[in-house]
Amino acid sequence: MFLTISTTGTAARPATDLGFLLHKHPGKAQTFSTSHGTAHVFYPVASDEECTAALLLEVDPVALVRRGQGKGRGGAPDAALAQYVNDRPYAASSLLAVALSGVFRSALKGQCLARPELPEQARSLRIEIPALPARGGEELVRRLFGPLGWESVGVTRVPLDERFPEWGDSRYVRLVLEGELRLADALRQLYVLLPVLDDAKHYWVAPDEVDKLLRAGDGWLAGHPENGLITARYLARHKRLTQDALERLELVRLAEADGSEVEEIDNAVDETMDTEERPVPLAVRRREAILGALRAAGAARVLDLGCGQGQLLQALLKDVSFTEVVGVDVSMRALGTAVKRLRPERMGERQSSRLTLLQGSLAYTDKRLAGYDAAVLSEVIEHVDLPRLPALEYTVFGAARPRTVLVTTPNVEYNVRWESLPAGHVRHGDHRFEWTREEFRAWADRVAGRHGYSVTHVPVGDEDPQVGPPTQMAVFTREDGAAAEAAHAGRNTHTDADTHTDADTHTDTHADTDTPKEGEAA
Repeated sequence: MFLTISTTGTAARPATDLGFLLHKHPGKAQTFSTSHGTAHVFYPVASDEECTAALLLEVDPVALVRRGQGKGRGGAPDAALAQYVNDRPYAASSLLAVALSGVFRSALKGQCLARPELPEQARSLRIEIPALPARGGEELVRRLFGPLGWESVGVTRVPLDERFPEWGDSRYVRLVLEGELRLADALRQLYVLLPVLDDAKHYWVAPDEVDKLLRAGDGWLAGHPENGLITARYLARHKRLTQDALERLELVRLAEADGSEVEEIDNAVDETMDTEERPVPLAVRRREAILGALRAAGAARVLDLGCGQGQLLQALLKDVSFTEVVGVDVSMRALGTAVKRLRPERMGERQSSRLTLLQGSLAYTDKRLAGYDAAVLSEVIEHVDLPRLPALEYTVFGAARPRTVLVTTPNVEYNVRWESLPAGHVRHGDHRFEWTREEFRAWADRVAGRHGYSVTHVPVGDEDPQVGPPTQMAVFTREDGAAAEAAHAGRNTHTDADTHTDADTHTDTHADTDTPKEGEAA
């Protein structure tokens, strides 16, 4: 796939300012990896008078098949051979739109830190796409781009074969757009309208696509005469998503016409009338506490150790500040349930690339767990037999050593407040122990001191003055520095082979429980 962006200029306002806007140096050829191939950016022409930036996307057909099973035309072929022999490597489509958003992300947002005045300036632009699928023909291309401020919308049919004119034209066109526009506006239009004209996407259209459409369509889509067609095609004709998007676009249009904010228009529900207070489930409050602690720690790459059925993973994926989310569990059944909950095959491409699920036991060191910002053990340690707890401690704090570790566990003192819990019983049948606040603090202090961490304690849930909170959380922070690392090394002279690597004799008692941690009495 190929696209060029050209502009003209003068010595006072050089055309090479295009490099600042795109955040790509005109004197360099740059390469970027995408989930379906490789994108190249280079400048065939770069002078004060004229500058052209080219984006070449090389699509890997095998990667497209592997990542696109059942998604769009690229993943739902009419025949087996069509998985590898199709137009995707050559014709502009949602693949090129995704590459645009990844390679020119700052330009799409209208950001330029080096020259902040440039994004707001309209420039003489010429954008050319040699091969663009157009389901609806030349007339539809002009209907879509015509109202957007372009002085010229050049559309030329591409013949099936120039040697055999009697065969007629193909469904592809050569598109040339010329006019005075802001570069960010032009890129946003392309991001939306390329897959609209192709009328297909290479990935599953999830609800977050509505937000993407409204962000990219800000300032032009609400008033576009074809916004219904654009919205329906962009959202792959999902009725519920299309209706949601159109309703939100109508609010935008009304707000613009009234000179007010959308929030002022969308005031049909009087929130002050809803006075009923509903208790927030402890499982929800626990996840909120974990997310708050992770954000406070500045964590971006997070391990959910003992992820179970994926409730915390789901919450992590909703926050884009967590760029990589890894769920680890010994139970394949639990991981299978997590997959059903998360439905990664229906996520957008960017979101699905943030998620990894691994099978593994925390009783053994695992190189895959090293190098992460944070690890979460949410309602996990109480499922481990006490004699085996040191193995887990070493795996997490001694070997993986993330910068931050969060551990939550029930506070056994609070059990007397559960009316449905018989006296002397633990909250879940698989719990091997439940600790008092003093016992948990003693364990956390010992682990922190041994492995070079500091630790603070956070109550989760409403704190009872006599028995404390229902859940207790320890926040471990690694103490970096030569002294701390030397102390850690000195306290951990044993190797993994000395203690916890005998797979023939070790049995992980949590392996076959498959019980949802969030469904316990807490």
